[in-house]
Amino acid sequence: MAALVLAGGAVAQNAPTTGGGFSLPENPNFFVKNDPNYRKATVVVNGEIITGTDIDQRVALLVAASGGKIDDEELKRLKLQVLRNLMDETLQIQEAAAQKIEVEPEEIEQTYTRIAGQNFGQDPKAMEAYLTKIGSSPASLKRQIRGELSWQRLLRRNVQPFVNVSDDEVREVLKRMQDSKGTEEYRVGEIFLSATAENREAVLANATRIVEQLRQGGSFVGYARQFSEASTASVGGDLGWVRLGQLPAELGTALQSLQTGQLAGPIEIRGGFSIVALIDKRQVLTADPRDAVLSLKQLSISFPPGTTEAQATAKARAFADAVRAARGCGTVDAIAQQQGAEVVTNDQIKARDLPGPLQNLVLGMTLGEVTPPFGSIQDGVRVLMLCGRDDPKDATAPNFEQIQGQIEDERVNKRAQAYLRDLRRDAVIDYD
Repeated sequence: MAALVLAGGAVAQNAPTTGGGFSLPENPNFFVKNDPNYRKATVVVNGEIITGTDIDQRVALLVAASGGKIDDEELKRLKLQVLRNLMDETLQIQEAAAQKIEVEPEEIEQTYTRIAGQNFGQDPKAMEAYLTKIGSSPASLKRQIRGELSWQRLLRRNVQPFVNVSDDEVREVLKRMQDSKGTEEYRVGEIFLSATAENREAVLANATRIVEQLRQGGSFVGYARQFSEASTASVGGDLGWVRLGQLPAELGTALQSLQTGQLAGPIEIRGGFSIVALIDKRQVLTADPRDAVLSLKQLSISFPPGTTEAQATAKARAFADAVRAARGCGTVDAIAQQQGAEVVTNDQIKARDLPGPLQNLVLGMTLGEVTPPFGSIQDGVRVLMLCGRDDPKDATAPNFEQIQGQIEDERVNKRAQAYLRDLRRDAVIDYD
C-alpha cells in the first residue's frame, strides 16, 4: 500500500501534459540518470559500425572550415550532430544498396577530384595531404560523396518519377517572371533544419548556435553540407537565383533587409527553421552591369622601409597627378617608367570580380579615366585605369525545362525528408 501511495503522490506533483499523443509529466522523476561519459565509442546502424574515428574525421572538416574557432562546448555539440549525420548517411547508403543502386568507385574519385579543384585549388594528392594534416582523411570525404550520390540516385528512381509538374504550372511561373522583369532576384544559401512541435526548442537552440558559429567566421558551405536537411546540402546550401515570391514569406521578408554577404536566422518556417545567406542579387531578366567585361591596367608603387606617412602621402599624390595626366592607356607604360611603377594588364576581368568598393567606382568611369589612389604604406599604392568595356546583354529567362526542374526539385525535397524519416523509424540502432 505504501508503494501505491508514493506512486499516487508522484503523479499528483507532476501533472501530465499531452504532446504528440503522449501523456508526459511536467517534472519527471528519473529512476536512473544518464551518464554522458558512459556512451561507447561506436554506434551500430542496422549492423554497420560508426566509430569515434569516423566522427572525429568528419568533425575535423567543419573545424577547419571554421578556422579552428570552436570552443569545447560547441565541439561536443558538433560531434553529436555529425553522429546524427553519419547515421542518416549510413541509412541512405544501405537503402540504396537494398534497392540495387550502385555507385562505382570511379564516380566517387571523379567527384573527389572535382572538389579538390573547386574548393581547394589543389590536385587530389595535395588535398589528401591537407585532409590528413587537419585530422580528417580522404576516406571520410569519399564516404560522404558516396552517401550523397547514393541518395540522389535513390531519389531519382523512387521519388522523382512520381512527382508531377504540369505544363500550366511552368507556363504560369514563366509568365510571372516576365511580369516581374526589372524586379530583384536573389542568389541565396540556405541551411534548413526540420522541426516538430515536440523538438522545436531543441532545434531552435541548435540553429541559434550554428548562426553564432557562422557570425564568428564559420564556413556557410561547410555547415550547410553537414547540417542542412534540404536537398541542396550537397552543394553547400546554394538555392541558385530565386525571386522572393518563390520562397516562404518569412524568408522573403528577411532577405529584403540583407546586404550581399550577410545572413539571417534562425527563421521559423513551415516544417522547421532556416538560416539564409544572401550571396548576390540582381534584377530579373535585366542585364547586370557587374557582368561587364573590363580591360584594366593597374599601376602600383611601393615604399621603402622606414617611409613616413607624410612621405608616402606626398609620393602617392605625385603618382596620382602623373597618372591623371596620361592621355589614355597607350601612354601608361611611359608614365609608369617615369614614376618607377609596375604595370599589370587584365583584359578579361568582370566588374563583379573586383572588390565591392571598386565595382561602382570603375563602372562609373569612361575610357582612359583612373581611380583615386588606394592602398597603404605596407602594401603600396595603386590606381586602375579603364582601357575598355564590353557591356552584358539583357539576361534571358530560364527555359521551360529549367523552370520545370526547379519545381520538381522542391517537391522531391519534401518527399525526401519523409523518406528519410521512415528509414530512421525502421532502423535498428545499437550503442556498442
